[in-house]
Amino acid sequence: MTATRELLAEPLKLRCGAVLPNRLVKSALSEQLGDRRNAPTRKLYELYRTWARGGAGALITGNVMVDPAALGEPRNVAATPDADVYRPWASAVDGTDTRLWVQLNHPGRQSPRYLSREPVAPSAVPFGDRGVRTAFAAPRALTSEEIEVIIERFGVAARTFVEAGFAGVQIHGAHGYLVSQFLSPLTNLRTDAWGGDAVRRRRFLLEVVRRVRAAVGDGVPVSVKLNSADFQRGGFTEEESLQVVHALGEAGIDLLEVSGGTYEKAAMMGSGRASTVAREAYFLDYAAKAREVSDVALMVTGGFATPDGMTDALRSGALDVIGLGRPLVVDPGLPARLLGGEDVEAERRCPKTGIRLADSLLEIQWHTRQMHRIAAGKPVDRRGALPTLVQAGLTDGLNAFRRVRG
Repeated sequence: MTATRELLAEPLKLRCGAVLPNRLVKSALSEQLGDRRNAPTRKLYELYRTWARGGAGALITGNVMVDPAALGEPRNVAATPDADVYRPWASAVDGTDTRLWVQLNHPGRQSPRYLSREPVAPSAVPFGDRGVRTAFAAPRALTSEEIEVIIERFGVAARTFVEAGFAGVQIHGAHGYLVSQFLSPLTNLRTDAWGGDAVRRRRFLLEVVRRVRAAVGDGVPVSVKLNSADFQRGGFTEEESLQVVHALGEAGIDLLEVSGGTYEKAAMMGSGRASTVAREAYFLDYAAKAREVSDVALMVTGGFATPDGMTDALRSGALDVIGLGRPLVVDPGLPARLLGGEDVEAERRCPKTGIRLADSLLEIQWHTRQMHRIAAGKPVDRRGALPTLVQAGLTDGLNAFRRVRG
């Protein structure tokens, strides 16, 4: 066994006692494979069955919304209290060593206009970017009572999915969704118990963590996906993010996934300094700083391409888990190939137009389309940018119409 394979294949015991069989984890990708009632579909099961056979230590689902009335996308899966609805999805990993974790989320103001005419947020702050603002209605501020209801929804959803057979829970605290909105001084202008300073801005996240932990017990992994920063002037800074990391460690989470940016400033889509991209991991510097303030296990997603790059990152001690997202859309069997010692590079085949706005849409839509092809047993689509954008327009228009009708 090569040194590379040994490091990637090493099991990781988390604080709660659960064990990841290796250091490769599929990070969350929004699959858009819920049905009209936002329940999981057979195609979603097939997608995860394929990924489970691909050898990753764990698979983290895409956005599962805790409130069916608050969706980020038309075909999100939304949580209900009926565990039987989700058992077939949980069984997709049966016969493999892969663990399946559910990612729980609430979009807050980041719910498109055609889904939410009046989305909710910590404060009534619309998007600052003019192009983004046209797609999202101005939000209204949540009441304290509504905040408590949402926190309870996270707990109920976590308990339901664990009862259904899911092995862990991740709370989405990044990318401009509701938890991230509470953390940012740009979107949280409250002066009550839920905002006004850094301590109160992170209270919502910590209360969600506590409620989820109480719901699933001490033996189930609880993870948080957190921005290193939102890269907006006056927003959530790296310094404040590291304070949150420390608080999350004290709260007893088992795994922290590091990401960054929002849909107004999308660092998570692959932007970064040339030196950062050259060594593959986008958020490795931040992970090293997070390691200094907490001993919680760290997962970094974004930019990993080669076995050597992944091994070097693990060997540095800055992180414990390699997160792989879009590369597993191109090659669902990549983890098994890496663990088998192949000198294989993570592929990125998404076509480009050279137009920034079009390419931002294309990056999401092309990978969504490939997940749908995997779910249907089809190979990666090698067509260019224009057919993908046309198909995206047709599909999104139809889904929006269905959602309004429903």
